[in-house]
Amino acid sequence: MTKDNSSSLTRAGTTLTRIKRLFLLVVIVGAVPLTTQSETTESTGQLAEGLAPGDFANLSLEELMNIEVTSVSKKKEKLSQAPAAIFVVTQTDIRRSGATSIPEVLRMVPGLQVARMDGNKWAITARGFNGRFANKLLVMIDGRSVYTPLFSGVFWEIQDTLLEDIDRIEVIRGPGGTLWGANAVNGVINIVTKNAEDTQGTFLSATSGTEEKGSIEGRFGAKIGEKIAYRIYGKAFERDEQVVNDRVDGHDDWRMGRGGFRADAALDSRNRLTLQGDYYNGDAGQEVFLPLSSQGIVEDASVSGGNLLLRWQRTLDEDSDLALQIYYDRTSRDELIIDEDRDTVDIDFQYRFQPLHSHEIIWGAGYRLTADDFKTVAPYSVSQNSRNDELFSTFVQDKITVIPDRLWLTIGTKFEKNDFTDSEIQPSARFTYTPRPRQTIWGAVSRAVRTPFRLEHTLRFPQDVPIAGVDGDLRADDRFDSEEMVGYELGYRVQPSDRLSIDVTAFLNLYDELQTVEIDGPVDFSDPLNPRLPLAAGNKMDAETYGAELVLRLGITDWWTLQGQYSYLDLQAHVDNSSDDQGREEIWEIDIPQHQFSVQSSMDLGTRLSFDAWLRYVDIVTGINSYTTLDVRLEWKATENIEIAVVGQNLLERHRREYVPSTVLNSQITEIERAVYGKISCRF
Repeated sequence: MTKDNSSSLTRAGTTLTRIKRLFLLVVIVGAVPLTTQSETTESTGQLAEGLAPGDFANLSLEELMNIEVTSVSKKKEKLSQAPAAIFVVTQTDIRRSGATSIPEVLRMVPGLQVARMDGNKWAITARGFNGRFANKLLVMIDGRSVYTPLFSGVFWEIQDTLLEDIDRIEVIRGPGGTLWGANAVNGVINIVTKNAEDTQGTFLSATSGTEEKGSIEGRFGAKIGEKIAYRIYGKAFERDEQVVNDRVDGHDDWRMGRGGFRADAALDSRNRLTLQGDYYNGDAGQEVFLPLSSQGIVEDASVSGGNLLLRWQRTLDEDSDLALQIYYDRTSRDELIIDEDRDTVDIDFQYRFQPLHSHEIIWGAGYRLTADDFKTVAPYSVSQNSRNDELFSTFVQDKITVIPDRLWLTIGTKFEKNDFTDSEIQPSARFTYTPRPRQTIWGAVSRAVRTPFRLEHTLRFPQDVPIAGVDGDLRADDRFDSEEMVGYELGYRVQPSDRLSIDVTAFLNLYDELQTVEIDGPVDFSDPLNPRLPLAAGNKMDAETYGAELVLRLGITDWWTLQGQYSYLDLQAHVDNSSDDQGREEIWEIDIPQHQFSVQSSMDLGTRLSFDAWLRYVDIVTGINSYTTLDVRLEWKATENIEIAVVGQNLLERHRREYVPSTVLNSQITEIERAVYGKISCRF
């Protein structure tokens, strides 16, 4: 494989010029003057006294900026000083958004592309390369990875929990492979639920509306003695189908039931134990189109599964601790195209210690075994109906204090051994500089990889199935290698006053070895009008993405706050001259919204009434015009224990499409309708 070196150098030079301009934006924002009052604040980094974790309703902007997060460094650190493009969605954000699912909540995160494909399917990624089978974003719930090795992505229709029990959602835009491993290429989403200690008592809610046909959920929490707290929960919902071209039902209704528990035990002053589990069962309607067939097949995809997680944490002293986590996960999916049962066992250990005053080291090791039983329907097939895959990993990270309370350097790497590409190394280097208490400058250089997934090594498309507009015989095998990315990031956070905070990030990501489809052998010209091509997956495309993300939080008064977000993204892809897959660049280049922005307004109209409005704009993507949408929420606190809310979603249009996928595994894409629902919640 050869490349046009001169053109590659020209592209790199042009890209660096562009990113320099974006970095200039960071420097300009850095010129914002700081008040002297910020330098004398004694409460920096501390939550309001007596405030329960997850209760962020009364926090000031400074306290919100200093919420402790764990996703960046696998240890607690202030949000304001984290050396990554991290955004935290709090429990208050979730409640006041009016969202009814985790994907809807993620629309609040700058730099994420969140598109609803039909009533139950979503395309979600960070910083480009989106699709239902997007494979460059790692997603976890309480440290349990929920991506599927089937396509290295997430089936979002089965990722759920009681939204009331989510403490926060930490989202890293940018590579996180050094700590979290392969497939954390463009970002990491870590959904953190509340400790059982913080969910005592009973919670009940019921919802009904035009699209939310009906849902009910409940949770009960209590204690066993003084050391053990627990909760159990259950929820069930039915959501209506969307429409096709304003008249035809989309057959994409959605029904799901889910239940689970969590127990947290403080065994003594040093040891804590967590045991939790979930089970779900339901079906998601869809209309599936098979190759060579112009008529769709209406069906309900049947999904079920469960998980059990055990976590032990031990504090050795003020500067050292260790943790061991073990979980088992079972998923089952039965639909026309995919019939899969998968079992996963994962073991993860980490140890933090401080050998020298200026060094804080975290290292860890992990093992994962995933076993599947996979069936397909004609014309698809796989070379292995059952497969076991193992993953061994270890990582080490050192946070070096260069100037106490001012400058830190964090270096580390992750080593993985997998059954697809053998060994992978993912290093990173980050710095954090805090010239003043309310001002942070950070930067990072990281390498991340996306390892091949199950279908890339085993999927078969027979002859006469159109692939990229031609008839071919695609035979995936183990020659397809990992996709690679090197990312450069620079960020700045500042709180110029008690009522304003600013967070801006600029980035450049350079990708190599991206997937293409190549001719793999002689072409069969026995039918000159319909030649048959032997095809195979290749690694003959590179790309760069660059952009900037901005978050502003403004407290206009004590009862009215605004949050504004803007993100810019550009993607340039380049297929090698030796590739047979010319034209693939355009698929990715026009499949991203270059511009996205949103404004959220939250008003407390007295002690019992609140009003929230959320305006969003999403730029044009493949086959979809740009659109603006508005959600509103009005809540009345009838008593100390009863809340009544009315929510309107997608109010500016009767219906709209948000995404059209470019994949041969297609289902009917529907138009998302305007919706109104009411919700009553009770706590006692």
